[in-house]
Amino acid sequence: MTYNSSLLRLLDERGYIHQMTDAEGLDALASKQVVPGYVGFDATASSLHVGNLVSIMLLRRLQQAGHKPVVLMGGGTTRIGDPTGKDEVRKMLSDEAIEANIASIRTAFERFLTFGDGPTDAVMVNNHDWLGQIGYIEMLQKVGTHFTVNRMLSFDSVKLRLEREQPMTFLEFNYMILQGYDFRHLSDTMGVRLQMGGSDQWGNIVNGVELARRMDGKEVFGLTTPLITKADGSKMGKSVSGAVWLNEDALSSYDYWQFWRNCDDRDVGKFLRLFTDLPLDEIARLEALEGGAINDAKVILANEATRLCRGEEAARAAEATAAQTFAGGGLGEDLPTVEVSAEGIRLGAACTALGFTASNGEAKRKIGEGAVKLDDALMDDPGMLITVPAGETRKLSLGKKKHGILKGA
Repeated sequence: MTYNSSLLRLLDERGYIHQMTDAEGLDALASKQVVPGYVGFDATASSLHVGNLVSIMLLRRLQQAGHKPVVLMGGGTTRIGDPTGKDEVRKMLSDEAIEANIASIRTAFERFLTFGDGPTDAVMVNNHDWLGQIGYIEMLQKVGTHFTVNRMLSFDSVKLRLEREQPMTFLEFNYMILQGYDFRHLSDTMGVRLQMGGSDQWGNIVNGVELARRMDGKEVFGLTTPLITKADGSKMGKSVSGAVWLNEDALSSYDYWQFWRNCDDRDVGKFLRLFTDLPLDEIARLEALEGGAINDAKVILANEATRLCRGEEAARAAEATAAQTFAGGGLGEDLPTVEVSAEGIRLGAACTALGFTASNGEAKRKIGEGAVKLDDALMDDPGMLITVPAGETRKLSLGKKKHGILKGA
């Protein structure tokens, strides 16, 4: 389909569109007025990760095309937990923890979006502000009558859990109703006309579209992105050592940069289109590079992605650290660092402290596999005591791509 609106042309050219509830209607609306559109994010941790990044970039593209991004933080729905793709009931968080997580997550959004009071400035809202006020009987009367249990049981988020014979609480079963109500509320109070999200949210988005029509007679729209996977088939958002967090206090800028630099050759073009602002003709040139030259494109991807998320200075520092560590054989200043007291630190504990491994048990396995080096010398004893004189440094490495500094305190 050929789109008339700059919004859908932009999203289509860069590979964001998977499904739309009414492509022609949304295209016509976006051609004639500012469209407020939202994506919802639950506040289950103090940082989002790169698995959330395509949705954040959707909001960025919305703003770049002259429309209004609305970031919906699930202060209310986080208290329930989205069952989509989950086999277990989510751990309950305190009100204080949820509020702290929202404040922390906002700092990442401020890198990608321009917030303010203007017609296309981004805003952040919290669904606890309205979900926390509505009464149970009122919710059943006003909203519950528009959902059939038959239809709810047909959605993948419910059906897959039941097929796996995993318990689903009545609390979780209500999640899709509350998410649908969010869309209806934002449409009614803020004029929001579009909800966006990943492909796994399609059923929830359609619920909201139908609820706004049934309760208010309003036409609203839904759009989902394709499932973003890496060339090896693994889910976007994870690295060998765990989640790739967006916030600096959860993951160093060097490790964030390295995630992009180490991507598969086959992913370079897709990631450049989705996660950077580089022009499409430049991306076409970069993804056509072959052999060792593709590494130049990966460095550009890492620089551009890190610059958006962490800032120009962080991107430059990470690139310099990588060059110094890998090309010069030295110790770059941006490497993860652990201070070592005069008593020293065991080799296995040092691997875990630097974030190379999730536990000392995993560290022991890696050391046994011959993957760990201290000052470029292969180590085989996880219990070996490492000492570092005050003011001096030693390099610890896991494989060829993970390096850290042990600094004498």
